[in-house]
Amino acid sequence: MSQQPKVALVTDSTAYLPAELIAQHHISVVPVSVVVDGVAYDEGVDISSVELADALRRRLTVTTSRPTPARFLDTYRAAATVGATDIVSAHLSADMSGTYDSAVIAARESPIPVRVLDTRSVGMAMGFAILDGARTADAGGTVEEVTAAVMDRIATSSALFYVDTLEYLRRGGRVTAAAAAVGQALSVKPILELVDGRVVPCERVRTSAKALARLTELAVQRAAGRPCDVAVQHLDAAARAESLAELLAAALTDAHILVSEVGAVVGAHVGPGMVAVGIAPRPA
Repeated sequence: MSQQPKVALVTDSTAYLPAELIAQHHISVVPVSVVVDGVAYDEGVDISSVELADALRRRLTVTTSRPTPARFLDTYRAAATVGATDIVSAHLSADMSGTYDSAVIAARESPIPVRVLDTRSVGMAMGFAILDGARTADAGGTVEEVTAAVMDRIATSSALFYVDTLEYLRRGGRVTAAAAAVGQALSVKPILELVDGRVVPCERVRTSAKALARLTELAVQRAAGRPCDVAVQHLDAAARAESLAELLAAALTDAHILVSEVGAVVGAHVGPGMVAVGIAPRPA
């Protein structure tokens, strides 16, 4: 394993980075919490995606909760203890969570300087950018260079997703009740996207098969012929995700495709059956 870089990278659990990459690049991950029937669980530690999907199907009360500033401060202090002189702390969109705000509060008391970034993203669309920042830090990059590596990758990345129903997004306040009702009444299958940190409608299709085909077309458009890192993520929809990955592998000529399940925090807002694709063109 390489030596701890002087600029430490901190993110939150909604980046959904594979454990081996977290360890390889010395990335610190602060878990966001899922609250099921009043009991809080750390994402990726205390509750699995399968357990979360089961809770949603049983119509248990499921909400999410940001990490406390104290938890971030502990992480920042730990980075200082192992030799970091600066920290870049990059997190999911502030329009989706108070996680960024908690990091800002903790940064004021950190023993070393902290640059807190609102990536305006989530999932592996954010995760790929975090990895770029970590690689820059590993190469001896400055705080400014690490920040630029993260935000430049975010600027060219896209996140698209399909949900079986808008109901879970409605419960979490991510779409209006009226929009969810219209979608159910018309029996449409919504394709959504992340635009400047917010979930917005992209298109509507009639079947899940058409949704996968259209997601593929949209991903190819976003890739624009560039070499890309692509993540296909899902909640309790492995077969659907594998089908989408196969379509993307055939359509994208120079793409590294990762397939994984989203964690409980994003899962709580999208519901079982969701498939998403994050497209991150590689830096030239």
